Amino acid sequence: MIPFSILDLAPITEGGDAARSFANTLELARQGEHWGYRRIWLAEHHGMPGIASAATAVLIGQVAAGTRRIRVGAGGIMLPNHAPLVVAEQFGTLEALFPGRIDLGLGRAPGCDQATARALRRNLESDPDQFPQDVLELLDYFAAEPRQPVRAVPGQGLAVPVWILGSSLFGAQLAAALGLPFAFASHFAPAQLLPALAQYRAGFRPSAQLERPYVMLGCNVFAADSDREAHALASSAQQSFVALRSGRPIKLPPPVEGYLDRIGLQERAMLDQVLSASAIGAPDTVARELKAFIARTGADELMISSHIFDPDARLRSYQLTAALREE
Repeated sequence: MIPFSILDLAPITEGGDAARSFANTLELARQGEHWGYRRIWLAEHHGMPGIASAATAVLIGQVAAGTRRIRVGAGGIMLPNHAPLVVAEQFGTLEALFPGRIDLGLGRAPGCDQATARALRRNLESDPDQFPQDVLELLDYFAAEPRQPVRAVPGQGLAVPVWILGSSLFGAQLAAALGLPFAFASHFAPAQLLPALAQYRAGFRPSAQLERPYVMLGCNVFAADSDREAHALASSAQQSFVALRSGRPIKLPPPVEGYLDRIGLQERAMLDQVLSASAIGAPDTVARELKAFIARTGADELMISSHIFDPDARLRSYQLTAALREE
């Protein structure tokens, strides 16, 4: 029985706002804790009308303050947008406030377009291969005796678990070389999933943080009392992906019955590819699809994403999924 965790983007729905989104995220975290989920992660995105988790560390603090046991973390912090020292100080602060409950997942992509990246004061001329050096610098800030003269206060000497996030062989290679756990974004970029897992496991070098390879895989789950209802719930995320890939990101829209039958072949093919790591249906259907996904990948943990318009239906989906794990 592998652990299940929650990935939440603090979705802003049509007719909603960020304040409502944050309240829904906190309620999801509280219920997820009760249902036995191991962790809840928030993701850094900028300039997205349907995602409210841009100030990721701030929201992590709010969620951790409103819960008691569940781990809370970043899935992830997009390191090119930040100085490693600032990230170390932020997550050192969170670890000092909520000891033993904070995770730090690091991503290589900026999570935004170039105009937004410039507004973040990111150096767009920097070396794209700087990410591994930034990760090493960040890890050193958490060491008991850092090699560099600068100190992260708080941060130094705090055991904040660091994960590498990725959707390609690059992230797998880096996580393996550094002996860090690897979280693969199969919930929206599954194309290189199996080769990346093979490379990570084959090249893994034990570290002070981790003795053996550990992979957490993103999986979309839309669970409901019937297959028909679940497919309707999934249409909100599907509409959002089509809009994003068309260059016009939107707030999370309400579900549409029979949405897949209303779109063109090109959009349908795109969704079949990017959302292939999904389990949609009544509990028996979801259980069958999750078992197959775990068997195919050997996942050590699943990070469940249920990007659902109605907050009550979203809670119900996570509740049904948690019950499947217990069974």
